[in-house]
Amino acid sequence: MNQKRWIALVVAAGLFLASIGFQFFSSMATADFENMLNFQDPDDKFGEKVIERGSGNNKIAVLHLDGVIQDTTPSTLINTNSYNHQRFLDMLDKAGEDNRVNGIILRVNTPGGGVVESAEIHDKILEIQEQYEKPIYVSMGNTAASGGYYISAPADKIVAHNATLTGSIGVIMESFNFAEFADEHGIDFNTIKSGEYKDIMSMSREMTDDEREILQTMIDDMYAEFVQVIVDGREMSEDRVRELGDGRVYTGAQAQKEGLVDELGSLDDTIEIMREDHDLAKAQVIEYEPGFNFNQWFGGTVQSMFRSESDLIGIKDLLRENNAPRAMFLYSQ
Repeated sequence: MNQKRWIALVVAAGLFLASIGFQFFSSMATADFENMLNFQDPDDKFGEKVIERGSGNNKIAVLHLDGVIQDTTPSTLINTNSYNHQRFLDMLDKAGEDNRVNGIILRVNTPGGGVVESAEIHDKILEIQEQYEKPIYVSMGNTAASGGYYISAPADKIVAHNATLTGSIGVIMESFNFAEFADEHGIDFNTIKSGEYKDIMSMSREMTDDEREILQTMIDDMYAEFVQVIVDGREMSEDRVRELGDGRVYTGAQAQKEGLVDELGSLDDTIEIMREDHDLAKAQVIEYEPGFNFNQWFGGTVQSMFRSESDLIGIKDLLRENNAPRAMFLYSQ
């Protein structure tokens, strides 16, 4: 390698290190040191960020649910902002147990996700309502469909934006089938199984009528549960829910017209509605955030520098989790 190439490599390396240094010190300059240095009970998993100040001890807690509802373990240091199922359940527990929290608002922005995960959130909401008698409102963001609506149904009040996409009431299970492609390209699949249905929904062969009937029965049972959740939560008749629940999505305005949501408005509007409904005019409004530690801050800094790599890792995790077919409360385009 000649001298000019060596010089070019050194200059490129220097620029790369300078860029990292600039990002690092920019992050330091914009970091919320007040919250970082606000030491809390080491057993408390979350800190509180005040988004609207108030007087007295009353609080309204806003909990954000963003992304696909899946119980996946964050796999890397830089994957800090994806949906964390256990963390969200823990946030619900904290809001329920805190005597100073007089109302809870769920800011829902999700296309849905796993059947089990959605049911766990739904059940936790019912538990808080019954055990602590606290009002829970839902503020829908861009999308609150399928599993997003499933968890919203038991809320005391649902507020959607006029352009929110919601509904998509139903269950879906999908898989790929490469049988014809494999035949055309001379690819053989060797499967050894213990029972006739062990490889149901296999990608290597066509599905049989018996297998389709088995899976359809499962989906119908899960759909019936979804319908019942809406019947109970929205006090609608089963026939009406099934009429609306054909898988289509609705805008917020359409959903209000059909009785699936109560009012139209933003998160700020939802906060004001809760204040008026429950005499919380002077309550401060807070959000939970994970207790600060260096790894969390450094992870966020690295993620901001390598955004595309972080997104790629998230996609790989999602593909790996979905290798096997599973039933989903999920709206997908």
